[in-house]
Amino acid sequence: MTIQTLDLQFLGQEQTIGVFLIETSAGPVLVETGPYSTFPTLQKALALQGYTTTDIKHVFLTHIHFDHAGAAWAFAKAGATIYVHPAGAPHLIDPTKLIGSASRIYGDDMERLWSTIEPIDASRIQEVADGESYQVGDLHMKAWYTPGHASHHIAWQADHCIFAGDVAGVRIGGGPVVPPCPPPDIDIALWKKSIATLRSIDHLETLFLTHFGGIKDISEHLDQLEAVLDDWSQWMLKHFNAGTPISEVTPLFQNYAATQLREAGVDEEGVMQYEHANPAWMSVAGLLRYWKKKLGTKN
Repeated sequence: MTIQTLDLQFLGQEQTIGVFLIETSAGPVLVETGPYSTFPTLQKALALQGYTTTDIKHVFLTHIHFDHAGAAWAFAKAGATIYVHPAGAPHLIDPTKLIGSASRIYGDDMERLWSTIEPIDASRIQEVADGESYQVGDLHMKAWYTPGHASHHIAWQADHCIFAGDVAGVRIGGGPVVPPCPPPDIDIALWKKSIATLRSIDHLETLFLTHFGGIKDISEHLDQLEAVLDDWSQWMLKHFNAGTPISEVTPLFQNYAATQLREAGVDEEGVMQYEHANPAWMSVAGLLRYWKKKLGTKN
């Protein structure tokens, strides 16, 4: 089994969104697709490895957010089976609600960021239960249900590797780990349980992060993720309890998150990479929604 990280050069930035090409005895397999806006870059990356879109017959998604699954429809149209959690499957078959929700968040930036989203025929979808396994040639893929970032999140295990999507955070160029916290599904308690699930998997050697690449120091990485998840959620709770308007919280948190990166030694280009991979304003919206759902409003 050979695993290669393909850099999609999202928004012209390296190491922001990646997908994973696994070469098996039954042909190439893809984990994640990235957004359709980067599909031409992905096609070129596949061509450099000697493959075309139609060579990909199996696509394993960690979840259906556009930066992970936005181009899944193009692979399905070319004949691939798309493996996804049952809660995510209906939104791939009929993406109307998904597009509507994203449009309310991104507005006029939808096309620039994500480009086209098309429905996937139900016959091309394989719904995946927790603990289920699939064999593709000499590749054995096992699904671990890992909610917290998204209610429909799966981490995929292949031998001693885990393709962790967003549940194991964002870490670029050896920098610090940060948790992506967009609305609407952030749940801190479930996320911590999912981190514990990752810790429980025996003999792991590599975590593959969609944002970005493979990391080996798994225990330390997860420790830092959990610490920052607590830090960010408690920071947001303080402002939630104070009733600070989101228009004021957003720039405060953007500065807070960027300062943490700089203090960890990340340069300005790196801060921009982190921002493209994990926009701080999205974490404001996600964490405030989490606390509102958990505690209710005081108004």
